[in-house]
Amino acid sequence: MRFRSTLLCAVVAASTAAAAMATPASATMRIAEDRGGQIGHYLQAFAMLRSSGEKVMIDGNCLSACTLVLGLIPRSRICATPRARFGFHAAWMPDADGAPVTSQLGTQALWNIYPSDVRRWINRNGGLSRKMIYLQGNAMHSLVSECGSKPAQTRRADAATKRQVERRADRRFERQISKRVASSTTRRAVRYSAISTANDRR
Repeated sequence: MRFRSTLLCAVVAASTAAAAMATPASATMRIAEDRGGQIGHYLQAFAMLRSSGEKVMIDGNCLSACTLVLGLIPRSRICATPRARFGFHAAWMPDADGAPVTSQLGTQALWNIYPSDVRRWINRNGGLSRKMIYLQGNAMHSLVSECGSKPAQTRRADAATKRQVERRADRRFERQISKRVASSTTRRAVRYSAISTANDRR
């Protein structure tokens, strides 16, 4: 994942990338096999996509700089199919001999763009390094909604509401049990008192 700061190159390449990724006359852009590239290209391309209002379907590999989609496009406009897979690693740039060298500046740029829940997942799985780490399956769908289902945020809100309802029901049940126990204890106490009084009269 090379990091370049030349704005002109980024703008030109972004136009090409956006044209290649966008589906004409469609409200949804499909990413099926994107292995990433220069960060600047994706910053520009996803900024244009964000402004377009199009939705994004991840339907295969979205690796390297492609993962910036998670921070640059509103999560409500992103969905992932069961085939989707995000791949994260540190940014790099070629040295004088063309060999890849980790770019601290580029890696920090990635980190700043990723949402907090994505950063937490990355930290739990080894952080950004030369090694690619993959987000897929259930872990992915806990962050990105599955295409055709409710958004992940809505599912989490529904789950939280369900837990609140269950807790309220548990508290009501506990109060009812407490009242029954208290009532039963009172009846036994009254009955015992009456028997004691009768015995005293004998």
